[in-house]
Amino acid sequence: MPATLTTLSGLAPVVDANTRVLVLGSFPGAASLAAGQYYAHPRNQLWRLLSAVLGDELAALPYAERLPRLLAHRFGLWDVLAACEREGSLDSGIRNAAANDFERLRTLCPRLETVGFNGQASGKFAPRFAAEGYRTLVLPSTSPAHAAMSFEAKLAAWRHLLP
Repeated sequence: MPATLTTLSGLAPVVDANTRVLVLGSFPGAASLAAGQYYAHPRNQLWRLLSAVLGDELAALPYAERLPRLLAHRFGLWDVLAACEREGSLDSGIRNAAANDFERLRTLCPRLETVGFNGQASGKFAPRFAAEGYRTLVLPSTSPAHAAMSFEAKLAAWRHLLP
């Protein structure tokens, strides 16, 4: 008999009224859920990439200090999924997914212009955001499971988040 999967809930959005660029992942991995922090897996490259893109050493800061600095750069973080069932951390293991309430973004971050999708799984939502008038970019995943592309190649793509 197959094991029953537990429904997992995602993290709250890291945005404010001045957010202009939003990075949307698919759903937090096991390390991130356990820590209650976005991109907590030590080999995930998100914080290194954003540090390079923004010219601010966010990766070197404690998590609690990263978020206000990220917001000061008018960048935010969230995920396309609010909840799902999944064993492990791979997007391919996601079952019974429920999307986040994206209508909230108009209120939470009225200055939002660009939405970057961290990988192909979240990138499936790009047409929905493009239809709402946002500039969208489907970016190479920062996950350690996607190590085929070099950091430098990922950085070249991630730099397009800047206006």
